[in-house]
Amino acid sequence: MDRNPSPPWRELEAEAETEAEGARGDAIGATIYSKHWLFGVLSSLIQLINPEKAKADDQEEEPTELDEELENEICRVWDMSMDKDVALFLYEFNAPDIFMGVLAKTKCPRLMEICVGILGNMACFQEICVSISNDKNIGQTLLHCLYDLDPPTLLEISRLLLTCLSQPQVANVWVERIRENPAVYDSICFIMSSSTNVDLLVKVGEVVDKLFDLDEKLMVEWIRNGTDEVLDQSSEDLEEKPPLKIVPCVLEAAKQIRSDNPVGLDVYMHILQLLTTVDDGIQAIVQLPDAGRDTWNFLSDLACHEFCQPDDPPIILQEQKTVLASIFSVLSAVYVSQAEQEYIKMEKNLPLIGSLIRVLHNMEDCQQRSVNLDSNTEETEKSEVTEDDFHLTVLKDVSCELLSNVFQDLTKENIIQALKEDHLNKQKCFCAFKNLLPLYCSVVEDFLKVLCDVDKLLADDLEKDLPSLKAQTKN
Repeated sequence: MDRNPSPPWRELEAEAETEAEGARGDAIGATIYSKHWLFGVLSSLIQLINPEKAKADDQEEEPTELDEELENEICRVWDMSMDKDVALFLYEFNAPDIFMGVLAKTKCPRLMEICVGILGNMACFQEICVSISNDKNIGQTLLHCLYDLDPPTLLEISRLLLTCLSQPQVANVWVERIRENPAVYDSICFIMSSSTNVDLLVKVGEVVDKLFDLDEKLMVEWIRNGTDEVLDQSSEDLEEKPPLKIVPCVLEAAKQIRSDNPVGLDVYMHILQLLTTVDDGIQAIVQLPDAGRDTWNFLSDLACHEFCQPDDPPIILQEQKTVLASIFSVLSAVYVSQAEQEYIKMEKNLPLIGSLIRVLHNMEDCQQRSVNLDSNTEETEKSEVTEDDFHLTVLKDVSCELLSNVFQDLTKENIIQALKEDHLNKQKCFCAFKNLLPLYCSVVEDFLKVLCDVDKLLADDLEKDLPSLKAQTKN
């Protein structure tokens, strides 16, 4: 024989079983990931932050670039940490403490981003989220990272904060922690007012939206932060060091993401709507220099040129219902507070009438579609239909409120111009009246009186086409 004899079949089987048993013993939970390999990666991280391993030359600057091989391995851990078994294993191995040590000592932005990203994945699991949220050291370290200027790290910090704020068990812990760290306000406002990173702006907006939704007291504190200072300072002082104010910062972020991220724009419009739910928020919009005009011009431009356009199919309103409800709600609050301001004069805002009526018209198609779907929908899908109906109802309410406010102030000249430019016509007036009645009966009645002076034939036709109109306006 020119080779050794093959081992017996039973010996081969025994060796295979031994190897398989070893692999199973090294696996993390039910995954195929290796404990031994993960220990090695974490040990490499510990070596990076271990002072005994530091170089003797203290004057030598710490590298800001991460070794490519180590980066690839840590990124694998980042991907793996989305698995619950891996996340729990990392937690049991005190990985959060290791990451905190890295964040405290490293000057490498990429390493910071990855460590926070892993922690963010781990926080998606309730047990871990509660534990790290209740750790004061972790909380302070993470909030301190918000002062960093590296966008990828800021994105991961924001993602982690949003994850924790979405857990009812610990949301209040984070709200209070943020309240106790005033610098968080400055950092978030700086990001919203200066960043061009769309993903970061969206995630920061989601954090602010969640904070304001959770705690009105914190929202009022942030509204007042900088606002009182602006109103008390002279224009010369403001030019030297303008304080960061929440309303202009939110507007700037919304303008930045306007064309790139409709979901993010929806978030920022909802933030503005939340601000108008308190008197301080309305005053911050209308009293700060230029804030009222900038808010009105930006939102009315969105309503007239961005959403629910004449060529759009009516069903698109389903995608735009929440953002439009926020936009019209804020416009209505500003209109009521600033009706005498030049930028709100109706001769400059007649296209807004056409946009409001178009929304109401398309809403009728959407609601009819919901009725048809509801009659043919299985029980499991009915909740989605009901939610759609709810949001459409909210949109109808705020649209009618704003339209009624506008109709009250229309002069004869305004109506002539609106008819000439086709912002109003028979069909549009019919749609408007049908939605405004019976709640805004007096508004419709006053509008008809002015319309009679402009076009009596049109007013008579409207009363014929809508028989209940004449009766309701006379009651």
